[in-house]
Amino acid sequence: MDIRKLLEDVKSGAISVKEAETKLKHSPFDDLGYAVIDHHRRIRNGCPEVIYCAGKTVAQIEGIIENMLSHDNNILATRASEESAQAVLKRYPDAEWNPSARTLVIRRRLVEKAGGGKILVVTAGTSDIPVADEAVVTAEFLGNEVERLCDVGVAGLHRLLSKLDIIASANVIIVIAGMEGALASVIGGLTDKPVIAVPTSVGYGAGFGGVSALLSMLNSCANGVAVVNIDNGFGAAYIANSINRINL
Repeated sequence: MDIRKLLEDVKSGAISVKEAETKLKHSPFDDLGYAVIDHHRRIRNGCPEVIYCAGKTVAQIEGIIENMLSHDNNILATRASEESAQAVLKRYPDAEWNPSARTLVIRRRLVEKAGGGKILVVTAGTSDIPVADEAVVTAEFLGNEVERLCDVGVAGLHRLLSKLDIIASANVIIVIAGMEGALASVIGGLTDKPVIAVPTSVGYGAGFGGVSALLSMLNSCANGVAVVNIDNGFGAAYIANSINRINL
């Protein structure tokens, strides 16, 4: 619901106070039985609910999407399977499916552009790109300008050092790395901007599915490095968006 439009409609006499009261009374959420949709989240947080598809049936995902669209919300669905994606695309042909990011996006309203500056998404290796794709899709969905740097890990540090101008141009930097996760510390020592580190599950047995990278990032000696959970490109982008919008 657009609260500003509702108030303007009351002011202009397009709807009565009683009608506005009814809309407000029923607008905060819808209980679908299997999901309770929070329609005021966009008002509170600037972003509607995001649908986490893993563990949900196709029917549940479609029901949530239908309900959210009826309230003029844009749709971002994460961790979608090929099966659920194809079902949504059949019903909503304008949906955007990114198989690498495993995201679905449906746009029904314009999103205010974040004015803080550019978000830079950096990967240590090519194998980290799916997590980066989730971060990019999320950040762009939220109205941010996004740039990428791929495959600039510490095994060939000269690759990163040749991109210092790009690093300096960013307002927030998301660093995505598996193995030992060292790239976040290196970039943290090269910039005065916030660095959001994303450990990935990329690596051999002793990487413990991303735990080694997670612990390395948490123990970073570089200042200004924050860490999200393993493979959580979505969470990193959401935080970066919040930073970008602080002065709006």
